[in-house]
Amino acid sequence: MIVSINPKPNISEFRKLMWRMDILLNQDARRRPQYYATRSGNPLEDDVKEALDECAKGTPFANTIEKVSGQKFPDIVAAQYYGVEVKSTKDNHWTSTGSSILETTRINEVERIYMTFGKLGGDPIEFLSKPYEECLYGIAVTHMPRYLINMQLRPGETIFEKMGVPYDKLRQMENPIAPVAKYYRSKLKPGESLWWTGDSTEETVSATIRLWKKLTTDEKKFFTIYGCVNYPEIFGGNYDRYALWLTSQGVVDSHIRDQFSAGGQEEMLLSTGERAKFPGVYRRIKANSDLFIHRMRQEDTTVLVDRAVLQPSELNKKLLAWADAVSQQAPVDYNLSMDALKTYFFKVRDGKEDHLWERVKW
Repeated sequence: MIVSINPKPNISEFRKLMWRMDILLNQDARRRPQYYATRSGNPLEDDVKEALDECAKGTPFANTIEKVSGQKFPDIVAAQYYGVEVKSTKDNHWTSTGSSILETTRINEVERIYMTFGKLGGDPIEFLSKPYEECLYGIAVTHMPRYLINMQLRPGETIFEKMGVPYDKLRQMENPIAPVAKYYRSKLKPGESLWWTGDSTEETVSATIRLWKKLTTDEKKFFTIYGCVNYPEIFGGNYDRYALWLTSQGVVDSHIRDQFSAGGQEEMLLSTGERAKFPGVYRRIKANSDLFIHRMRQEDTTVLVDRAVLQPSELNKKLLAWADAVSQQAPVDYNLSMDALKTYFFKVRDGKEDHLWERVKW
């Protein structure tokens, strides 16, 4: 990269440079439409750089324009501080898929970026440049979350204005995916899920798909207990949200009900000393109590998010909050379900409470 001997030019000067470049490119495109119809990618970046060099003559940007080699963002740098990202489409519209929201390859010195977009289909072929953040209206996921470009956005229509997070703030976040996932999760309709981010904004999701029958026994136990802890409606036979989450983890189960109900009913001890029969899903907790308590100790038990702000150390409260959520969903009497679960978790032996979680060693 060429180091500029000039002091950092003002943004208004860079804006004028981009405006002049658009005029030059559009004039040339009218003269040579067939030439530009064949250009894209690196060759088009060369065209933009050449136009910038021409327009920079006699300005503070003269001799500072540099096309950056390798997979860097943005494609072209001017006077170290400014950048130009070049995108195009062969269709007759102003939209396309842009760069990664993570910006892990961003050149550190560059603070202000413009988007130069070539509409290389239709008649006429045209070029348009705008501040980068004013051209991005949404997020799409390919192998990573990427911005969606629309060069004809109106004020208030950028993804940053929709989220309420400025571009410069988002790009400097340690985890920019978190506010993006939060925004798109708030727009979900019943029965929808973000396949690319899981339930937690910190959660990693799988890039591959496997059938349930191909999982190891330990993996099956983990997913089943995760479902029991985080999706209380499972105890009422509703597997929709869990099925969506399981898919986000790269697992497809065509017989998902069997994860929880196979094996028939389960007897549970009541506080009176009597025994009552409950759906087979209750057996999953009893048979995997160590995994269940381990999961309940985690901070991201989503069923508790809207019920109370609890720390992992407050396991008694978490267990009771979870039991309440399950009992509201279960196809048995609420009081009966709460009694059975409390008796299981908080047995009294020799006049002393014997908490289940104290017997589980992790």
